[in-house]
Amino acid sequence: MVHMDKSTAKSRTGYVIMYAGCPVTWASKIQTEVALSTTEAELIAMSEGLITAIPLINLIEEMIEQRIGKFNSCARVHCKVFEDNAGTITIATMPKIRPRTKYINGIYWHFREHLDQGKMSIHAVSNKDQLADLLTKPLA
Repeated sequence: MVHMDKSTAKSRTGYVIMYAGCPVTWASKIQTEVALSTTEAELIAMSEGLITAIPLINLIEEMIEQRIGKFNSCARVHCKVFEDNAGTITIATMPKIRPRTKYINGIYWHFREHLDQGKMSIHAVSNKDQLADLLTKPLA
């Protein structure tokens, strides 16, 4: 989720990574570059959250493979990403380059392999149910 800081024109990224219904890690920080649209800012935020989530996915997969802990050897790790911006969902799930998005740096596509392998999926969530908004929006 994203909120723009008017003093810098940079958006604020916020994400929460949950495991078994509990928050494991979370962040709220100003993005390092100026996004040209809300969709781009949301894509950057999604990418930053997944930079943190992917190593956790890999760790859990290795623990399953090595039979560490109480993991069932048949267990499958799947990451559900919840996004409230329809444009971001479209861009993230459809690898087609569009004229208005071709400038977006390839660095934000690091998670594409995980999507293609079925290790993660992106789901729409309403603004009122977006947990990460707590980390990006000013409180009343």
